[in-house]
Amino acid sequence: MAKKGQTFLHYPIELKMQAIRLVVDENMSLREVAKELGIRNKTQVLNWVKNYKSGMSFESQGLRKGRPKAKFASMEEEMAYLRAENEYLKKLYPNLHGEASAKQTGSKSSKNFGKHTR
Repeated sequence: MAKKGQTFLHYPIELKMQAIRLVVDENMSLREVAKELGIRNKTQVLNWVKNYKSGMSFESQGLRKGRPKAKFASMEEEMAYLRAENEYLKKLYPNLHGEASAKQTGSKSSKNFGKHTR
């Protein structure tokens, strides 16, 4: 798992292909290849070789992960989407908006919580 503030190295495709060639064609060890090419970890070279042998292309690997961004035809469409998303989240987490305490009847407000009344 990544640590806070950690940065990741992005190696050029040419370096990856050279590392793969050294391992596959020249039968060099992963450690030797990593040391010779200045790669931090031999496991990175192992992953590149595995991906290469499975037919995975290095060009198609994008840096973006997660849910793709929604595209809208107009501002009105985007606003309607955002309003619906907002309402959904309010229903999903009602206590975050303070609406639950206002809707409850007969309960003390959060300001008086923990105070003794006489």
